[in-house]
Amino acid sequence: MIASKSLPVTVLIAARNESANMRKCLASCVAAQRVIVVDSASADGTADIAMAEGAEVVQFQYTGSYPKKRQWALNELTFDSDWILFLDADEVIPDELWEEIRLAIAAPCDYDAFLITKGFHFLGKKFRYGGFSHKAVLLVRKGKGRFEELVEVPGDTLDMEVHERIINSGPLGVLKTPLIHEDFKGLEAYIDRHNHYSTWEAYVRNNWLESGVYGETSIQAKLFGNDQQRRRWLKKFVVRMPLEPWIWFVFHYFWRLGFLEGRPGLVASQIRRQYIQNVRAKIYEFRHQNGKK
Repeated sequence: MIASKSLPVTVLIAARNESANMRKCLASCVAAQRVIVVDSASADGTADIAMAEGAEVVQFQYTGSYPKKRQWALNELTFDSDWILFLDADEVIPDELWEEIRLAIAAPCDYDAFLITKGFHFLGKKFRYGGFSHKAVLLVRKGKGRFEELVEVPGDTLDMEVHERIINSGPLGVLKTPLIHEDFKGLEAYIDRHNHYSTWEAYVRNNWLESGVYGETSIQAKLFGNDQQRRRWLKKFVVRMPLEPWIWFVFHYFWRLGFLEGRPGLVASQIRRQYIQNVRAKIYEFRHQNGKK
């Protein structure tokens, strides 16, 4: 067991109305030297819970343009630790992952950032199949990474990064132990949040289809790159396919064996299909409103 506040890591948690998840998340952060919750005027006591659990709380007010919450924190806050770990309020860091982090940052190496798997838990079940878990750069040496600057979405109310990833120019390390990604706010909140995400993604996708760019700075899409680059390449590959929603369903439910997870695997695959269907429907709406086909 790693001692409390023993590692030179600052955990940065982006939050808004996360009272259902906050205590469990913060309880897993005790090994970090410092924990900062970047809140957005939560109305459910999120900030009070965070402070009661020993975290620092800073408030972020979104202006409708870049930077969003996490990049704003990188720009505006002072970090004493050498490493920053980005966490969502519905995520938990298991002890085994903390041990990996301890070994990784203690060893002399050329890595300035590490990929960590977001382990997918859904409807009370830890998924082993389905391909819903994915790797992202979450542990970064101070000053060595920044979030993508994607196209601005008019009227966007999503004040934190959705699918924007951290850009790091150097080689990436990979940690094997996944964090636990499990939202305790229920399916209604989950589906509602992804409805907002689909509007954002529709606008970003449409911009890419028309201009060939996602924004000012973005992850380079590479089939033989790191996990983030391969994931971006795959999305670019399927985005023009007319049956894309069903391609993703087949990918998750059959190709990645999501059916082995039982009913939760079916539900998760159906929600993924519906999410992509909503994205494409909203792209059609954008183009129809602008007199385009």
